Amino acid sequence: MTVNLPLPQKADLKPVKGFEMGIAEAGIKRANRKDLLVMTLAPGSQVAGVFTLNRFCAAPVQVCRDHLAQEGRNGEIRALVVNTGNANAGTGESGMKHALETCAALAKDLKINPEQILPFSTGVILEPLPIEKIVSALPKAVSNLGEDNWFDAAQAIMTTDTQPKASSVTVLTPAGQVVITGICKGAGMIHPNMATMLGFIATDTGFAPGLLANLTREIADLSFNAITIDGDTSTNDSFIIMATGQSPVQIKSATDPSYAVVREALIGLARELAQMIVRDGEGATKFITIDVLGGKNQEECRLVAEAVAHSPLVKTAFFASDPNLGRILAAIGYAGINDLDVGCVQMWLGDVLVAKDGGRNPGYQEADGQRVMQAPEITVKIDLGRGNATQTMWTCDLSHDYVSINADYRS
Repeated sequence: MTVNLPLPQKADLKPVKGFEMGIAEAGIKRANRKDLLVMTLAPGSQVAGVFTLNRFCAAPVQVCRDHLAQEGRNGEIRALVVNTGNANAGTGESGMKHALETCAALAKDLKINPEQILPFSTGVILEPLPIEKIVSALPKAVSNLGEDNWFDAAQAIMTTDTQPKASSVTVLTPAGQVVITGICKGAGMIHPNMATMLGFIATDTGFAPGLLANLTREIADLSFNAITIDGDTSTNDSFIIMATGQSPVQIKSATDPSYAVVREALIGLARELAQMIVRDGEGATKFITIDVLGGKNQEECRLVAEAVAHSPLVKTAFFASDPNLGRILAAIGYAGINDLDVGCVQMWLGDVLVAKDGGRNPGYQEADGQRVMQAPEITVKIDLGRGNATQTMWTCDLSHDYVSINADYRS
């Protein structure tokens, strides 16, 4: 079940010049499913990434960080490889060896250096990567590389997702037109910094060296680091933006007239993809927006938004359509703002003012709250009454199905 999440249409996913994808069935976890993806980039492309902060980060994450740090010494990043069904996390030295073997095997097929490849894995943690299956399937993925394989690529990176997640946009800038297309996966173990998600966005825009890295970190904070499903930060989370530089739009600095246009388009696409993860959250029946305003700074707004969005009591109340809204106030209170004056806090559920002056709004009727709670999409607005900072997060409810899905995950 998804919450207002239409299936992406293959014809709507626009090719990005200089970027190709190839898919194969390696049989990593089960037979007859797409589970291996190879992506290649034209020479001169820029690549930037943001990765999990989990200290138990997976071997491919460690290799990706190392290869991005080496970029320039060993050549630019020219390819990415993704496998599903196995996370290659908690696998020690053998996991690192297998991640590097994957890069070496693909490098041989593509005739590039292994350090020019970024590897990604997603799936079950603490199980050895079936490296032989991956290496054997790589030539098949390379053989069907093409610019129009976005839909199949989105399918190839799925785990507990119920459907592929992809989107595309064409943007007109002062210097010309650019294409931006992206895919992601994720449905559980989703929480900021980051989540069990993989996200890949490609554009034919050109960026000056170093500019894309700062932009990617900013975009991650405004999208994939602003969602939570269950509060678990995984070992493999990765968000990558790739710019092939094949369009007339060549951005030299953040003051370039085209920069703001491309930046907004990238943020919009990343947010759309991130929200797809929440809409496809394991067992989700409600999509919930938490808007916090009136903070002294963005960090305290983030603390409140995250506390409310992460609370199991809040999330189960939303699942039951039960306006037990004291649970939200409790979450605001324990979020970590030590000098919070609760007498200044106001809260709305949809268009209904629920709380003000530190307590229940005298005009609030539970029937109004219940009406809002029954909708599939709900907004909670919280005004801290302390300043002008804001923060938005997106989450979902917590249902019986979430427990069932995760109880059966390895079977």
